[in-house]
Parts: sequence; structure tokens; C-alpha cells
Amino acid sequence: QVQLVESGGGSVQAGGSLSLSCVASVRTGCMAWFRQAPGKQREGVATIISSGGYTHTTDSVKGRFTISRDNAKNTLYLKMNNLKPEDTAMYYCAAVAAGDRPCYATLDADRYAYWGQGTQVTVPS
Repeated sequence: QVQLVESGGGSVQAGGSLSLSCVASVRTGCMAWFRQAPGKQREGVATIISSGGYTHTTDSVKGRFTISRDNAKNTLYLKMNNLKPEDTAMYYCAAVAAGDRPCYATLDADRYAYWGQGTQVTVPS
């Protein structure tokens, strides 16, 4: 069983930056960040393979958000720069179990078995 705990959310003015962290209770495979705004569907933001050697970021945040991981600390990160009001959402960390079949950096939420409780990011307009 994998437990994920996110932190780092908050409220920041447009153009500002935030860094999210997600600590896993054990080693994991692929990990990803998803977000969900009120009244909207969950959206995949960024994903990273188990080695950290490949990442994929959705177009709406490309060039502004960077996903990374520190496997020695079982921690996933999301560095968010130039935040916009449309980035306001609950951000969730998700993971695949270590040793599971490759996820090929997918942003399909159904691929991820483990989820954190979320951390709120608010960018007032």
C-alpha cells in the first residue's frame, strides 16, 4: 500500500510561484500531478517515470511548471512559475506501485492506483 501526502499549496498572486511536494510512504513507479478546479473535470498536469529520466507536461502549463522527483526521499515535486488564475485548483499527487508495468508517462488517471488527499492552489484574478 502506498500513501501519498502533498504539501506546499497556498494562495499566490498572478505571476507568482509555488512549489508542491508529495511524500510517498514507499518507493513508487511513475508519479504524476493532477488538478481539479470546481465544476471541472480532473486534468493531468505532469508525469515522471520512475527513474526521473523522462517527464511529460500538459500543454497548458508547459514552460511554466516543472515536475521532478528525488527517489532517495520518495518525494515528488512540482515547481510552478508564472501562475495564472486558471491554475486555481486542488492539486493531487498520484503514483503507480514500484515494479508495476511501465506507464509510459501517461496522464490517464485510471493508470494511477494511489492518490494523495490534495493541496489547494489559489491564484486570485
